Amino acid sequence: MQILENKVALVTGGTSGIGKATALAFGRAGAKVVFSGRREQEGEDTANLIRQSGAECLFVRSDVSSEAEVKALIEKTVEQYGRLDCAFNNAGIDPPQKPLHEQSVEDFDKLMGINVRGVFLCMKSEIQQMLAQGGGVIVNNSSMGGVIAFPGIGPYIASKHAVMGLTRSAALDYAKQNIRINAVNPGLIATGMMDRLTNGNPDQMASIVPMGRLGQPEEIAATIVFLCSDAASYITCQPLVVDGGYTAT
Repeated sequence: MQILENKVALVTGGTSGIGKATALAFGRAGAKVVFSGRREQEGEDTANLIRQSGAECLFVRSDVSSEAEVKALIEKTVEQYGRLDCAFNNAGIDPPQKPLHEQSVEDFDKLMGINVRGVFLCMKSEIQQMLAQGGGVIVNNSSMGGVIAFPGIGPYIASKHAVMGLTRSAALDYAKQNIRINAVNPGLIATGMMDRLTNGNPDQMASIVPMGRLGQPEEIAATIVFLCSDAASYITCQPLVVDGGYTAT
């Protein structure tokens, strides 16, 4: 039996990187998959891959910083499949790399609007649906930057700490109503974001990870599937750091 058989799972930011890997992993685990993103061609490409694996899916073009679009995303999910069992709030943007006094207000507001407001809006609508149906599971994508800090990306670090605050508080709000809410906190992962942060040389970061390599999106996806499954039924309000040991150093 697949561990998410007959479940309905949602992924935001599901057209690339960790989001895409998670949408595919949800499908392989037996779930019906709804995923969103802002790039339609990448969305259709990902949908084809999910269907090729034998899973049902629906791609919805959506901007998580828009309350109306987030509400429409949840409504389309329920209209298509009748419920929402699991949600991975993954959509986010890269940090500008510069000291704090050089960061612009415009960049700060844009980053917070997606990385924090987006998670808030998604949780708000997801929780309303889960309360109506009697429960569900939410996983928010934070970062190891949600539990430690790095220089030069202050607003990004602030946004990921904020995601952890939203996660913990909401988890306590709904723990007795059969809604589990956790965060996954990836370390240095081989994604397009890592390419951009390292100017196309991500492997240069591998030496600072105790395991000696970057993580893969599929490894984070497997963690998210676990958190959404009954195997994690007593886990809520937690940051699950998946970083190859980096934060231990």
